[in-house]
Amino acid sequence: MKIIDISRDVMQSEVYPGDPLPELTRLESMNDDCCYNLSSISMCLHTGTHVDAPLHFIDDGESIETCPPDAFIGECRVVEVRPGIITGEDAVTLLPEGCQRLLIKGGGKAFFMDSAAEYIAQLGIKLIGTDSLSVGCEGNEKEPHRAFLREGICILENLDLSQVRPGRYFLFAPPVKIEGAEAAPVRAVLISDYIFWSGNNE
Repeated sequence: MKIIDISRDVMQSEVYPGDPLPELTRLESMNDDCCYNLSSISMCLHTGTHVDAPLHFIDDGESIETCPPDAFIGECRVVEVRPGIITGEDAVTLLPEGCQRLLIKGGGKAFFMDSAAEYIAQLGIKLIGTDSLSVGCEGNEKEPHRAFLREGICILENLDLSQVRPGRYFLFAPPVKIEGAEAAPVRAVLISDYIFWSGNNE
């Protein structure tokens, strides 16, 4: 099984402007004659590779623990786009037929216009992913997020797709279960050789 790690290290990842830096604190250490190591972490839930639940931009939206697990596990497509704004015109050709999980590779610099997000959100997908910090650019975050989230489409952000070619993969990226949270960190991977790809075991 060929597994490609598409997650960013929480402690090394770029932080969205204005968010707090993550801090790892060692509470107990074997170097101090303790029989174990024990740490705590303080971080924004949107640091590193993470999933946005509808609650992130919708006041009565679902929180992360209620998002359906099958949205994060299954066949996906990686599509490469040019850095910059993804327009409504771009979106018409972006989604492969039958795709339910779409990952956007744009060098960390591709962002959805409102019209593009609204178009894709109506196509029945379960998940949209991006290697950018956000699906929306700074100054235009609300409407692209809301377009996806009000349709119950979870958003997987800040992926590392630098070593991934465009194509078809099996995605495994369930978020940490945190009751009442609008987001959660993820260890996302792609499987490229389809060992358990279909329900046909013959």
